[in-house]
Parts: sequence; C-alpha cells; structure tokens
Amino acid sequence: MRRRRLILFTSVAAVAVAAGAVTAATGAADLALGQVGGAEPEPTGSALPKATATVTRGDLVDTETVDGTLGYGDEWQLNNGASGTVTWTRPDGATVERGETLYKVNGDPVTLMYGSMPMYRPLAEGVDNGNDVEQLERNLKALGYGDDLTVDEEFTPVTADAVEDWQDDRGLPETGRVDPSQVIFASGAVRIADTQISEGAPARPGAPALTVTGTERKVDVDLDTDDQDLARKGAKVSVELPDGETVDGKIVEVGSVATAEDSGESGGSSDEGSSSEESTIEVTVALDEPKKAKAFDQAPVSVDMESEHRKDVLSVPVEALLGLREGGYGVQLVRGQNVRIVPVEVGLFAEGRVEVSGQGLAEGDAVGVPPS
Repeated sequence: MRRRRLILFTSVAAVAVAAGAVTAATGAADLALGQVGGAEPEPTGSALPKATATVTRGDLVDTETVDGTLGYGDEWQLNNGASGTVTWTRPDGATVERGETLYKVNGDPVTLMYGSMPMYRPLAEGVDNGNDVEQLERNLKALGYGDDLTVDEEFTPVTADAVEDWQDDRGLPETGRVDPSQVIFASGAVRIADTQISEGAPARPGAPALTVTGTERKVDVDLDTDDQDLARKGAKVSVELPDGETVDGKIVEVGSVATAEDSGESGGSSDEGSSSEESTIEVTVALDEPKKAKAFDQAPVSVDMESEHRKDVLSVPVEALLGLREGGYGVQLVRGQNVRIVPVEVGLFAEGRVEVSGQGLAEGDAVGVPPS
C-alpha cells in the first residue's frame, strides 16, 4: 500500500492559511502587495514580519511510504543425499557457514560448501573434468586444504590428498572420494528456516531436508505495479522498524514479472463471492545496519521510497508562501529594514519545504513566516 507522507497534505493547508493571512494583512502589507513587481516600498517598521526563515539551497526529496515485511529474503530447499538414520539436526533459525555441519546421518556430518552447482555425481580421481570439480577444489582451498592444490576442472592426486585431509578432520572415512551424502552446495551461508528431517527418522536420498534462506536481513515489498516508478535498483530508502527505530537501506532487487494478488474485495456488479485482483512486483531492500533489526523476523515495516528528487534548488518553509491577489504565490522578502513581496514559481513540496524560484531571491535571504 502506498501512502504519501503527511507533509504533502499539510502543505496545501499551510498555503491556504498563509493566503488567509495575506487577505487579513495590515495596511502596510497591503501596500507591499500592491507593489509586487514594482518599486521597493519605503522601509517601515510596521511592515516587518514578526518571524522570519532562511532561504536555503540544497536537495529536496519527496517520498512515498509503502508496506514491507522484514525477513531474510526468499526461501529455498536443500535436498538430502545420504542414506541411513538422521542422528542430529540444528534448530530452526541457526546459521551455517562454509565447512560447517548442516545435519548428521549415521553419525556422519553433511557439510555445507559454497557453489551454484548442485553435487550430482561422486567426485574422485578418474572422473571427467568439470565445473563441479573446480567448485569442490575452490572450497577445499578456502577451508585450508591443499597448499599445492591448483583450482581447475581436473581432479588430480593432489585434489584427492586434499579431500582425504578434509575427511580426516570431519571424522569421515579417508577415501579421497566425495559424494552427495557428504556435501551440499549452496550459494553462501544459510539460515535454517524449517527442518524437514528429524532425529531418528530415515534419511531418504533426494527428499527435502532443509528449507533455508540467506543470512542477511532484508525487507520484501509487494509493490503495486502502478507505483513501480518508485522502485529503482540502488536507490536509497528508509525503513521504520516495529520498535519505531529507523534504519537506512537500498533497493537491491526489482522483480520484472508482475504477480496478480487477490485483494479480497467484492465488485459491486459481480457475484457475491468474487474479488478483484491487484498486480504487484517484488522489491527487495537490504539494510545498511542489519544488526538493528536482529530482534525481528517476518515483521511488518514501513519503507519510505524516493518519488521525486530536486537537486541544488532554493526552498523555503511552506508557511512562507503568500497567496497573491493577482494569482500565484509570493514570499515576503526581508533585507534589513526593507520588506517587499517577491512573486515566486513553486516546485516540489517535501520535508515541510517548497522549491521556489523568483527574481531577486537568493540563498541566505530572510523571508517572513507566521510566528510560532
């Protein structure tokens, strides 16, 4: 759901209040309004505003607030490759890194290694060269085995020696041969979301063993396709956590396929049980400081996404705007004891300020505002 920040609505109200203030202004202010675009009026103390604000130059950013879910990103399954009886499992929520044990079958560890290719065949001396051999060697090297090992697609006697050293440390038979009962490959460290095997149960090769996620905290947003202009990969966002704390982040992934979701709302002219569908795209946000979100999982959060961005523009507080009799807006420019109304073109409203441009208006100028 997309929600425009409250400041954008209050901006219009502030302009209306300011316009009313002009209508009820003193005679000195009326004199100034009558001279918009003309000669500067004589200095008069009664025309000085009771409060002023500064014209500033910088970036002005407008945001839209959407709903998201804080979690660990997409889930996927790791399938078992061992036969026997499950003798040990990790608790859900545990994190497993390269070289560590995912679970045990017949007392032997099933080890996590990193790679994109599943282990589909036993690897030993004499196998055909392949990317899976290189993947295994890269892991052995990263774990400190095989000082003389060359990482390539060939399973050599040096590779076998490195495997035997690794098997010795893992308490496995030192065969120099690795098969799917010993190793499961994943793209990186994993967090166990759900365990499909249990201690004492039979381990069946090919059956799902674990449902896992990545270990980095992420926010998933199902963004209405009507709002997809908000989703730009690499764009910065702000995430409000359930405890009210805010953490910065950035968009790391934007889905390219729209998904239809049932809104659950019945159409007025359709059957009673019918419902409308809304199309969404998946947007993933990574947090700059994920530790701040450590206490939450699958929690609803609010995400502020940038909708418009004006760079290096002049801006004033929204309440500085005056509604001019001849139409449009102006600001009450104060320089020393001199006061005059300067017509301005308005641009983006955001952050309680409004982009303005007008002849004679400069950074650092003082403009009149209602007293607080």
